[in-house]
Amino acid sequence: MREHFVWVSTRRIKPGALDAFERAWRPDPYPEGLRHAYAYWSEDGLEITGVSFWDSRESCDSWRGSEAETRRREAMAPYVLEEREGFYRGRELGVPVR
Repeated sequence: MREHFVWVSTRRIKPGALDAFERAWRPDPYPEGLRHAYAYWSEDGLEITGVSFWDSRESCDSWRGSEAETRRREAMAPYVLEEREGFYRGRELGVPVR
């Protein structure tokens, strides 16, 4: 099974800030080594979980230490109340066909 390198971030944002936060959240430029990215919002729009899949731990760390990521995080800061982040390795689970 193929191993995945994943960065997960969950942020609590200020009420009414979802649209502005989402605009600030988009990376520019697009990070090298990023294969896929997903965003999931709670029904009340106050919590957002981002899941990004990377070529390697090194490519993720390189982006996380970049000036572009620093600017992106500064742009998000006015909307964020709390955040949790972490790097994970894992594999896809086989789900039986029904």
